[in-house]
Amino acid sequence: MKNQNAFDDIYALVKLIPYGRVSSYGAIAAYLGMKGGARMVGWAMNASHTDPEIPAHRVVNRNGVLSGKNFFGEGVMQKLLESEGLVIQEDQIIDFLKVFWDPMIELL
Repeated sequence: MKNQNAFDDIYALVKLIPYGRVSSYGAIAAYLGMKGGARMVGWAMNASHTDPEIPAHRVVNRNGVLSGKNFFGEGVMQKLLESEGLVIQEDQIIDFLKVFWDPMIELL
């Protein structure tokens, strides 16, 4: 698969997102030098749902919306995030900026 190495890099970075924090597709792509690669990060997250070691539920869109929720099953993404202490209302993380993990800052 052409994107397999990119997916492996994405998965390695997503595994670093701490419990109780979230990152965005774009932040992950930017850290990995994938200009315009947010969509590829989304594809990687969608392909990772069979691997419990990849916390794909911690990756949301740039506004804190659970845009990948349909790939988890009804309510699963929200339940996983809530179990980590996040508050979700209408598919959006409350106080998103407080829990946002930006690898460009966190992994200096």
